[in-house]
Amino acid sequence: MRLIIALFLILSPALAHAADAVALDSSVFVERLVTAAGGKSRTVLEEPKIVTPGDRLVFVLQYRNTGSQPAKDFIVTNPMPGPVAYQGTNDAFAQVSVDGGRSFGALAALKVKDMDGQMRAARAEDVTHVRWALRDPIAAGGQGKLSFRGIVR
Repeated sequence: MRLIIALFLILSPALAHAADAVALDSSVFVERLVTAAGGKSRTVLEEPKIVTPGDRLVFVLQYRNTGSQPAKDFIVTNPMPGPVAYQGTNDAFAQVSVDGGRSFGALAALKVKDMDGQMRAARAEDVTHVRWALRDPIAAGGQGKLSFRGIVR
């Protein structure tokens, strides 16, 4: 069964907090394995038109300081779209939430209640939000990219 997810569901708005003007642009791509003539396979990122359960998605958040001064204390929080399970990020300073964005930490340090009311270690599919708090100011005109992965449930 094919699942069509509207882009507004996939591109959940990331919330940015900074003392200065920082523009934020969100994109999402489907990661596909393509086999070329000769049998050699490679991974490509494509614009999502139709996604199905099991499709791997890459979310990219690009930021740019449009102000004339360095932007300090820049924090980006991105909610996980409901039909997508978190699969990780390469950004070592990213934190996640498993409680709707009320608290954040490393996934390995978080706990959730299971169906029996018992506490258990949080898993990737429990993640509700991803957050990045940049340690260094973003220079005027400076830019960067943050990303995380998910899988369509």
